[in-house]
Amino acid sequence: MPSCKVFQSYVHDGEVVAKLGGHKLYRSELEDLIPNGISPEDSTHLAAMFINSWVTDKAFQDIAEQKLGKEDKDVSKELEAYRQSLLRYRFEQKYIAERLDTSVSGAAVSDYYNSHKDNFILERPILKARFMKIAKDSPNLQKIKKLMSSSDVEDVIAADSVAFNSAQRYIDFSETWMDAMTLAAEFGVDYVQMLSKKNGSFIEIPDNDGNLCVAFVVDMIKAGENAPLEFCEENIKDIIISVRKHDLLTTLERDLIEDAKVRENFVIY
Repeated sequence: MPSCKVFQSYVHDGEVVAKLGGHKLYRSELEDLIPNGISPEDSTHLAAMFINSWVTDKAFQDIAEQKLGKEDKDVSKELEAYRQSLLRYRFEQKYIAERLDTSVSGAAVSDYYNSHKDNFILERPILKARFMKIAKDSPNLQKIKKLMSSSDVEDVIAADSVAFNSAQRYIDFSETWMDAMTLAAEFGVDYVQMLSKKNGSFIEIPDNDGNLCVAFVVDMIKAGENAPLEFCEENIKDIIISVRKHDLLTTLERDLIEDAKVRENFVIY
């Protein structure tokens, strides 16, 4: 692939920034691809990437025009099929946007969950936990551990306060279920390795920079068990809305066919 350097002589001519054979890339086309507000260095880098991509596309276009026969170069059927598909897709999206009810009640979520519990078996454990990353020799390490493992709300608040000045990172995940992979990412290990370090309610894993990553596990549900409703809620809402979309499209297809029959436009021989 030709380098961008091939085209440097075109960059300052006021209009054309790149040329390959009879093809020209204009400055206005290139500027439309560069986001506003980025640094000059990033702008230059993106411009180089776009120019190289452009010249590759045009080089392939030219060699295909030369090497392919007339029949292979006739893409009219494919273009018409794509046009029809694109028009259908755009109309369907417009039809759905005008009619789709995206509000999902708590009762609807609960009903779906209770009717499809077998679909919500956990593949990985989920947890509620409090996490911190702190220097191994911090004088507040044990104090924060004690506070973050307390069931007293005031102690939990105090843990956050002390950690603010002592820990490099402190996050309270104890109000929301999360995938074990999410917590493992805080430790920088996979979730199986993380859980192998679990001792009682604590998980402690040192890093190579003199820090200790600590999590207090408030609650955990193992893989193979049913996920709680609150963990599945957003997923269920998406499912319900997807079903509504499908129903709308099914209705649209049926109505179009019925309308064609009424108008006597639709005949099967």
